[in-house]
Amino acid sequence: MQIFITGGTGLIGQHLIAKLAPAHQITVLTRSEAKARSVLPAAVTVVDNLDTLADFNDYDVVINLAGEPIADKRWTSQQKHQICQSRWQLTTSLVTKINASTTPPHTFISGSAIGYYGRQGDKQVTENNTEPHQEFTHEVCHRWEQIAETVKQHCRVCLLRTGVVLAADGGALDKMRLPFKLGLGGPIGSGDQYMSWIHLDDMVAAISFLITHSQCSGPFNLTAPQPVTNKDFVSAFASALNRPAFIPMPGFALKIMMGEAADMLLTGQRVIPEKLLDAGFEFRFDTVDKAFAETEKS
Repeated sequence: MQIFITGGTGLIGQHLIAKLAPAHQITVLTRSEAKARSVLPAAVTVVDNLDTLADFNDYDVVINLAGEPIADKRWTSQQKHQICQSRWQLTTSLVTKINASTTPPHTFISGSAIGYYGRQGDKQVTENNTEPHQEFTHEVCHRWEQIAETVKQHCRVCLLRTGVVLAADGGALDKMRLPFKLGLGGPIGSGDQYMSWIHLDDMVAAISFLITHSQCSGPFNLTAPQPVTNKDFVSAFASALNRPAFIPMPGFALKIMMGEAADMLLTGQRVIPEKLLDAGFEFRFDTVDKAFAETEKS
């Protein structure tokens, strides 16, 4: 297949391309051609301007993974604007070209996040039974998904409501690993809030699964089937590193450091990948202990 990917130099994008490139022709949209050339397989075609393409007639699949990191900076008004527009504007450009195509791609896979649901406490969250809590993360993801779904009359749309991605290099664990190795790790706030996570290998496998299973459409929770509380998450991580995890991060201190963005860590969602499981997808890493055993095995 001919596959067009945005966000190809990110953590998920790089590993997805490594899986897809041997069998498919990949084109990547990037802001830095030099970076893309340095981290992606040589056979990948790189473009730095979407306007060089009049349409997507030559592509079978478009995968949209790009977006400003949501938790890297305080949510000032300017940063909120950047978080929104980095997702909404590019997705709008992509759907415009899909809608302009006379032979459009058969599949559009577009990023989202479990932030769509907002804070949900300890109740189980699935794609079909959960009323979102109205807050910033829901606003971002809801509009993002709405834009992506404007091509439903032309092609199949899958929306990736992604949880915390666990990887040996990059992602959330990169920020946690050093303090935990120094014995400075511990639960955040009460530690009772749920964390919904997915191993990078399962994330990549799930996207590949959605590409090839034409019966799949709409939103999918890309999270492992066994979410855990923050206490259990940090305990499992510390155990994998053979370190203690006794030093808590008080909620008020996190709010001082991160402002409103701290709510993502202090509240939570107990997200279940109901639609993926019903479609027959099998997780390689279904428990957090298995996931950490893999990411920390070196």
